[in-house]
Amino acid sequence: MGPGGLTQLEPSEILERCSQCGTSIGENLQLLVDRPDGTCCFRLHNNPVYYMSEEILKQAATISGDNLVSLGTCFRKFTKTHKFQLHVTALDYLAPYAKYKVWVKPGAEQSFLYGNHVLKSDLGAITENTSQYQGVLVYSMADIPLGFGVEAKSTQECRKFDPMAIVVFHQADIEEYVQHEETLT
Repeated sequence: MGPGGLTQLEPSEILERCSQCGTSIGENLQLLVDRPDGTCCFRLHNNPVYYMSEEILKQAATISGDNLVSLGTCFRKFTKTHKFQLHVTALDYLAPYAKYKVWVKPGAEQSFLYGNHVLKSDLGAITENTSQYQGVLVYSMADIPLGFGVEAKSTQECRKFDPMAIVVFHQADIEEYVQHEETLT
């Protein structure tokens, strides 16, 4: 247990958990820690995993763990079954480093933001060699990150499938900022 009731998480532990829940940024995770504007870190406080600069961490050390509600950006939470669930608040931080991406056509953006899966007919582009059940970031055709998903079919399988087949399972999207703003810590 660290200062202010914060538990330190090593980048390798975050990387392992990221891969378990389907988000693949691989070795790019180190770029989140060693940034040009300073060093950042991951800390576990109660249930959520927070991402913050070391400056914020130093300031948080002066606050007791019982009085500390939130700090930094909430990246993930553990579900009741102890699975590591990615939070939509991490989207802007992970988007530049994602290895696997999917772009949806303009007409399908709203459907994805309403929580629907991505159909083959909605697919604008996909990263080559994406395997089945691989975590992906979903983008608009204008390269705006919209959310997270899990690839239902590999890149090769997507080419052969029916236009109404699901190619990406919806996990989280930016609409959650509006729908659940009060619960996002």
